[in-house]
Amino acid sequence: MRRTRRTAAPVAVLCAVLLAAGCGSRVPERDFVPSNAPAGGGAPAGGTANKASDVGVTPTEIKIGMIDTSSGLLGKDTFSGPMYGAQAFFQALNDKGGINGRKVTVVPCDDAGVGFENQKCARKLIDDEKVFAFAGNSIYKYDGAPFVSSKGVPDVGGIPIGNAYDTYQHLYSLYGSSAPRNGSVGWDGTLYQNTSVYRYFKERLGARTAAVVSYNQADSARFAQTIKDGLKAEGYTIVDKQLDFALPNFDAAVIDMRNRGVDIVFDAIDTRGNAQLCKSMDGAGLKVQAKVSTVQNQNATIGTDFKDSPTCRNSIQVTGGSRNYEDVQNPAVADFRNAMAKYFPDRAGQMSQWALEGWASAQWLTDAIGSCGADVTRKCVEQFVNRPEGYDAHGLLIPVNFNPQTAEQAAAPAKACLNVVRWQDSANGGQGGWVDQVPDMDANCFVVPSLPYKP
Repeated sequence: MRRTRRTAAPVAVLCAVLLAAGCGSRVPERDFVPSNAPAGGGAPAGGTANKASDVGVTPTEIKIGMIDTSSGLLGKDTFSGPMYGAQAFFQALNDKGGINGRKVTVVPCDDAGVGFENQKCARKLIDDEKVFAFAGNSIYKYDGAPFVSSKGVPDVGGIPIGNAYDTYQHLYSLYGSSAPRNGSVGWDGTLYQNTSVYRYFKERLGARTAAVVSYNQADSARFAQTIKDGLKAEGYTIVDKQLDFALPNFDAAVIDMRNRGVDIVFDAIDTRGNAQLCKSMDGAGLKVQAKVSTVQNQNATIGTDFKDSPTCRNSIQVTGGSRNYEDVQNPAVADFRNAMAKYFPDRAGQMSQWALEGWASAQWLTDAIGSCGADVTRKCVEQFVNRPEGYDAHGLLIPVNFNPQTAEQAAAPAKACLNVVRWQDSANGGQGGWVDQVPDMDANCFVVPSLPYKP
């Protein structure tokens, strides 16, 4: 199974990360946690005593670090979702007895979205707090990544907002990576994106003419170019609309999009710009098959963020590699929602897919620690994470792994799977919510090209 993705690191586009999930065979959940290491509570079977076996590990405690951009100029809710999900997981875990009888102590650090503050967080947690590993990281500028990796501290299931998780050996993105991670980004500065998102909307919705909306700002334009490359590879007619960052004229852009028969819209702009774009689309009567967004924007605030554009709002679709946080019929999702309601009841109106993915990050590290039994070490954790089998976080993720590939292998066509959800005002008794668009995300797969790009 291979997983490739596109990455952006923009101030203007607020890190729109488009997930393109690789598809692999499912591994039974019994393979993730051995019989002598129950996921929640109790001591290891066989009477084996816990040991102070590594940094941050005592017979009764495991210390976990968590760095998140939960304040700063970009706002307290832009990147903090994974932090809440991961903390809810560990609190629920401790209520059940921890991992093999060890309590998990979480040591958080807010870097405020500033690179040097991120470095300070990394050094504080590793050098002063002596954390064993990281989980639930969601970092705008991961300038501390080289230090984390140089110290051999596993960062398991972090959200890859920049390129650090495709660069450093001991960093493990929640979305997997086939890059060598030898200190340079990707394959000597090149990354690959597959075209599964564009194939899906072409084959399943019949979309043919795509607008790509961006700003005349470097990061926005760079991300927009990767979208256009993918659309071109899938045979779309592309309507390129680059707007002035300071004074964007959405109305004029939308009128031209309508006149040119646009039936699907992609963008590389910020949330405020998207709200204005949607308002202009409703005002001009532009109805599309889909207004495509990313997992970062799959949250409960769509109804208010896009309150002035009901038609556009109900066309917003999100693609990703994780199970819909609204799918409470799934036992793992139900556990997540119950824990969030218990430990963070004030977040009910700010529920998000990133919070669920933070939960999955904590689950991954917990399963890795549980596989070690009494003798918990960083080496053991990384052996679990680096296994060739895909990991699915108890059904929450399309299976991911870190099987390295050559550049030639990464550039070859491959099977990729994705989940798709759509906002509907009629969901949740009229309160609005995200509705699954595919019966099974693990079977919604396509063999598609893999395109190079420079991040």
